[in-house]
Amino acid sequence: MPDGYLDITPNLRVPVSELDYRATRSGGPGGQHVNTSSTRIEVWWDVGASPTLTEVQRARLLERLATRLDGDGRLRVVASQSRSQLRNREAATARLREIVAAALAVAKPRKRTRPTRAAKAARLEAKRRRSATKRERRPPPPDE
Repeated sequence: MPDGYLDITPNLRVPVSELDYRATRSGGPGGQHVNTSSTRIEVWWDVGASPTLTEVQRARLLERLATRLDGDGRLRVVASQSRSQLRNREAATARLREIVAAALAVAKPRKRTRPTRAAKAARLEAKRRRSATKRERRPPPPDE
């Protein structure tokens, strides 16, 4: 990210100027340090209005990240694991990169396959064994 861009995929580089970083106070235990330092980092990215995205990329992100976006189409990622603001900023940026890259990934279509003859035979043999086991467990028929 030294050149002012966040590399998401080989086809997508987001300018850091599109990302909005905010430092807030972390919650949870930690004593007096937590109450005085703003080390929790929120990074916001406006997916709906980003000029970097193509329409196809925007549509895919809006569809796949619908549950993570706010009403204005902005993605929010939070990091507060570290006591260092810089480390939390790096963690939030890395998580944003992972989330967007995963949402943009196109799953390759599944090839339909058929079970082999050996697989069919093994399945039928297993069924026969299971059937025999259950048959052995039945009570004997009443004698007449």
